[in-house]
Formats: sequence, structure tokens, C-alpha cells
Amino acid sequence: MRVLLVSWEYPPVVVGGLGRHVHALARELTASGHEVVVLCRQPTGSDAATHPTVDETVGGVRVLRAAEDPSHLEFARDLVAWTLAMGHTLVRAALTRLDGWRPDVVHAHDWLVAHPATTLADVLGVPLVATVHATEAGRHSGRLPGPLNRAVHSVEWALANRADAVVTCSRAMRTEVGQLFEVDDVHVVHNGIDAAGWRVRRERAAAVRERYAPGPGPVLAFVGRLEYEKGVQDLLAALPRIRRRHPGTRLLVAGTGTQRGFLAAEARRLRVARAVTFTGHLPDRDLAGLLVAADAVVLPSRYEPFGIVALEAAAAGATLVASTAGGLGELVVEGETGWSFPPGDVPGLAAAVDRALASPAVAANHARAARARLRTEFDWARIAAQTVAVYEAAPTTGPRDLPRPKIASGDLLTPR
Repeated sequence: MRVLLVSWEYPPVVVGGLGRHVHALARELTASGHEVVVLCRQPTGSDAATHPTVDETVGGVRVLRAAEDPSHLEFARDLVAWTLAMGHTLVRAALTRLDGWRPDVVHAHDWLVAHPATTLADVLGVPLVATVHATEAGRHSGRLPGPLNRAVHSVEWALANRADAVVTCSRAMRTEVGQLFEVDDVHVVHNGIDAAGWRVRRERAAAVRERYAPGPGPVLAFVGRLEYEKGVQDLLAALPRIRRRHPGTRLLVAGTGTQRGFLAAEARRLRVARAVTFTGHLPDRDLAGLLVAADAVVLPSRYEPFGIVALEAAAAGATLVASTAGGLGELVVEGETGWSFPPGDVPGLAAAVDRALASPAVAANHARAARARLRTEFDWARIAAQTVAVYEAAPTTGPRDLPRPKIASGDLLTPR
């Protein structure tokens, strides 16, 4: 098949797990004999003088990367306007640079590319497939507190209802998407992992540990965006309890985000600042070393559509402790592939970490089971084949005018 993947992030422009997902999917589809074009953007804050539109083939995948719109818009300040401007550049790039190349399917990844993906599917007369990687209501505990949140939700709703096929990365997200957007037929296609790329020699892991957490005592690691829904504040709150049971325990927090200052202040307030190191963003080589070096990788998310870091940790052979939020509850199985606790439950989090640290032999067995599972359920070849099956079954419904969605007040995810 000829596949047009439309994404607002694609390496080297990576914001979160979405970019890694699209990159791996594009490579695997190409390896399976499909013809793939990725339509994406240049980095935020660049312009056509410094980062012009490029059309290149990387690893067999044709990548059309559009220059950023010349308007002085900032992602954080002007989110909707910035997104619309990006959409215009993607449409222009596709219509003027693809030189008659016509896909069999357009695959949109999340709401930020809803407008260009819908436009291109309409103009080209091909099916529109949409993967919903997360939802605005989900990120805000089922609520849409302000006009911006409602605007984003309405675009998500329109994409899901215009799409000829909707995909989510977990069963939990399928339920969420069906409830929020009133769509019934949602396909579940998991994220995948190339497990071989996350194995690190013990010497390398020891060097990473010595660099970021020198000295004796257990080391816990968190990897992810520093945002409220990732639950790092709960991990910090649990750390004093953990340190009483396991003296000298240190926490490494790898990632960036808007909550960095707040979390540092929380560590000081809880009097654990000396036991916490914020590493910032880590390159993949150091990240893999950190996952191997840690005595446990803790993922305390309050909201998690999938949890690709859990796959990365499993691939590295790490001991996993995770909340049951969303997709994490499907990845980390209590007593089989790791330890789990309810989202936001600080005592439960501390107890789960205690069980992991107190039972190194059991932890090693769980880690082996988690890694073995990757070869069957989370292999990219299998995931690409499942995605192609969605493409092949998707009808072509064509352009449709949709009404504005009715947005209820209160918690949209709690059954009434």
C-alpha cells in the first residue's frame, strides 16, 4: 500500500512517545514492502530561512518536513493558532511537493494534525485513519476546565467522527475514546518496541549510575514528561516512607516539562531534595543505561493512554513498579511482570516500591517475564501488520460536514 502518515512530531523533532511510535511504524511498514511518506514539520521556533522544507528519504521512508509558518506564533502561548498555521504548511507542502504521488490511505496521529489530514483525505478521495494517542479530557481527569480545553476536545471529537477508522493504543483508551467521542468501532493496536536497542552492558549501566547517583543505597528512576498527569508529585510524596524502609534510597527523574520547578519545590518541602536528582532530557544511550542501572523504574501516572516507557524499561530488563492508569494496567501485571498500585495512592505506591526492593530475586523473575512478553504482544512487525489490516478494511466515506459537539459540564469520563 501507499501510506501517508501525518504527524506533528517525527525524529529528530520528538516531544513524547507519539514521535517514536510514528517513526517505528513508518520503518516497519517500509520493511514490509509498503510505500510510506511521512508528512511532518520542522522544529518549533525555526523558519524557512534556517530550516526550509525538505523532501528526503531516510531509512527507506520518504519524509516531507514542512518549514514552520512565518507568523510569530508560540506553541505554548498560541496553541490553537500555532496548530492551524502548522496545518496550513503541511497541506501546502503535500499539495505542492508530492509530485502526483497519491496514497491509498491517510493516517493522522492525534488532534494537532486533524485539519491537514482531513483535508488531504478529502481532496485525494482516500480513507482517513486516525490514531488517538491521548485525549484532552483524559489529561484533565475527565474535565474540560477552560475554553482552550474545550477547543482541543472539539477538534478531537471532529477527527474521531470524520475518520473512516479510529485506532487507540490500549483497551483503556478504546473505552475512553468511545465514551468521549460517541464512536463505537475503535481498533486497539498497541505501541511496540525494538527490544534489542535497549540492552546495555553492565559496565555502561554502572557508569551511568555512578554519574547520576553515586554511592550506596537503592536507586529509583522515573522517565517521562514532567507534567501533572505523570504523577511525579506522588512519587516524591512517597519517597520519605520509602527511605524509612530502605535508607539511602535515591530518585532520578529523567525528563523535562512545565512542572519542573513545582516538583523541585515539592522535593524541598518534603525534605528529600538531596535524595532527588533531576537529570533533564537524556540521550537514548544514557536513558537505556539509567533503566538498567536503577533498582526499580517507577511510573506513577495518574493518566496514561499507553505507557511506552514501560516497554522501554521492560526491554532494558528493569524492575517495573507502575500505577494501573490506562494502558499501564495492561502492561504491568501485578505479581507477574511487576508491581502496581492505584493512581494517586501514595501509600500504595510506597508499598509497591517496598515489595520490589525487598524481593530482588522475585523482581528479577518479573523483569524476565516482562521482557519475554515483548516478543509476542509488542513486536513492531506484528503491530504493522495489524495497522495494515485496519487500512485495508477502512471504507472511503468522503467529505462530511459535522456539527459542533455538545460539551457537557463536569466529569466527562465518570458514568452518569
